[in-house]
Amino acid sequence: MEELAARQPTLFPVTEETQVFEARRIALKMAGDLDWSPESAGELAIVVTEMATNLVKHAHGGQIHLSFCRRAASVGIEVLSYDRGPGAAELRCWIPDGFSTAGTPGTGLGAIVRLSDEFDAYSQEEKGTCMVARLYAESDDRKAEGPSFTVGAVRAPVAGERECGDNWGVRTVDGKLTLLLADGLGHGPGAAEASREAVAILPHTEAPSPESIVAEVHRALRHTRGAAVAAAQIDPAGSLVRFCGIGNISGMVMTQNDTSHMVSHNGTAGHNARKIQEFSYGWSPGAMLVMHSDGITTSWRMEAYPGLLRHHPSLLAATLFRDASRGRDDACVVAVRGGQ
Repeated sequence: MEELAARQPTLFPVTEETQVFEARRIALKMAGDLDWSPESAGELAIVVTEMATNLVKHAHGGQIHLSFCRRAASVGIEVLSYDRGPGAAELRCWIPDGFSTAGTPGTGLGAIVRLSDEFDAYSQEEKGTCMVARLYAESDDRKAEGPSFTVGAVRAPVAGERECGDNWGVRTVDGKLTLLLADGLGHGPGAAEASREAVAILPHTEAPSPESIVAEVHRALRHTRGAAVAAAQIDPAGSLVRFCGIGNISGMVMTQNDTSHMVSHNGTAGHNARKIQEFSYGWSPGAMLVMHSDGITTSWRMEAYPGLLRHHPSLLAATLFRDASRGRDDACVVAVRGGQ
């Protein structure tokens, strides 16, 4: 299960009907990897088909991002779509059965909401829409309380590469969540190897703090080309986030009223890290931790997305990936909320 949850996601364009069927095929393959029943796989197929069809019919095309996700001890499948279509100021009006803007029966979004264990959407007029649906196997208790933290992420390689040189991982111990993000130097297989080895340390390390984790990663990457690396640990009981970074990994704690930008030192983990130093920042209920590689520009501002912080972290990750990707490098965005 751990290996499945860490597998590289699939991101691909959906601009025509044939790509809708391809999205469905990939999703069913993922369901097979989880040994889902035909009933659970069929529900997933409906959700993916409807979300992809919406991209073609309503948004003139967009992107589908398929990945494994976690809820407590269960592994599920996340279906994330985003587009640059006309959007809608009140997306809720799309959801009831019978509403349609394309002359169809209008049952698509209603079906997505009913069949998903988790669903959320964010839309802005003239800017586009992002939707996220998460499904788990029918054997899971769908009414059980979810984890205290919710994590959303989007990552993809630069055009022309098959492997993404950016990677991330999380672990939760004693009510604290630790997020590690690594950006392998350059791109391609060498970058992917470095970031993969960095993230592989997190589940097994006994290092208690971001500073000690980053130091361990630095030592472990000496035989690789190296990576920019950062670790953040959310401690809700202590109302703080501890952060340590080497290189160009951006980190911030965001609330409705304030944004705290985290400090990383220059260097490359595995080769050149003159200073490995940890910093602390405040954490409060409803806050969001956001970290991204330098494949995402730092010029974006949350003020451009009213209300987005109240939505699912996957929608924030998708929105930033859509609007702030540089387009000439691997890119990764991870957002975390919770711990109340």
